[in-house]
Amino acid sequence: MKLVADLHTHSVTSGHAYCTINEMVQAAADIGLEMIAITDHGPNMPGGPHLYYFGNLRVIPSTISGIQVLKGIEANIVSPSGELDLPDRMLQKLDIVFAGFHSHTGYDDSGIVRNTQAMIGALENPYVDGIVHPGNPVFPVDIAEIVTAARDLGKLMEINNASLTVTRLESLENCIKFAELAAEKGATVVIGSDAHHTSLVGRFDDAIKIVKSVGLSDEYVINTDVRKITEFLRGRGKVRG
Repeated sequence: MKLVADLHTHSVTSGHAYCTINEMVQAAADIGLEMIAITDHGPNMPGGPHLYYFGNLRVIPSTISGIQVLKGIEANIVSPSGELDLPDRMLQKLDIVFAGFHSHTGYDDSGIVRNTQAMIGALENPYVDGIVHPGNPVFPVDIAEIVTAARDLGKLMEINNASLTVTRLESLENCIKFAELAAEKGATVVIGSDAHHTSLVGRFDDAIKIVKSVGLSDEYVINTDVRKITEFLRGRGKVRG
């Protein structure tokens, strides 16, 4: 399985990442990717960017070093209803929006039922394109309910490589279950590096192993083809012009 885009990466603006946007894009170019999304953490993340940062992302070129650059966010789920830490008026202007749970950002583990409700609430936001690292064991969810909701809403679920190699290292079992159910139910996944440094851009190996082991075909992995990403975003009103 060959992936051509890394749709979950962080620049120094996230507060706990270490490279600039240009450095992250160049890293993608150096390993032959065609597209990268800069998805810095939302403002509730300790040390995260101000709202103005996301409002001004339009100044960043859509192509740098021959790489298509999507300007987005990894927003924090901040309430049991799935509210996010960026207002809809700003979310709707971004190229790609992911949402996820992070401790100390406004919502902490409240048990599997409430966590599931919160994640589905985030998925139901019309400006959210998918959820990130849903296999995080710190925030347990009903995996079958999440996969079904994501499929029915036409949203993405991430298989997060960093959850298998860098952080959240007890995520393996949950990630396998997400991939298995995605294969069973015909849900679309995105494989993300969650890179916080240039050395991790495009690092997908462990996540690819999981996807292949459960028989999830390329058809259901969105970042195997830039055209699939563009069509997905166009269908969601994110590709303009």
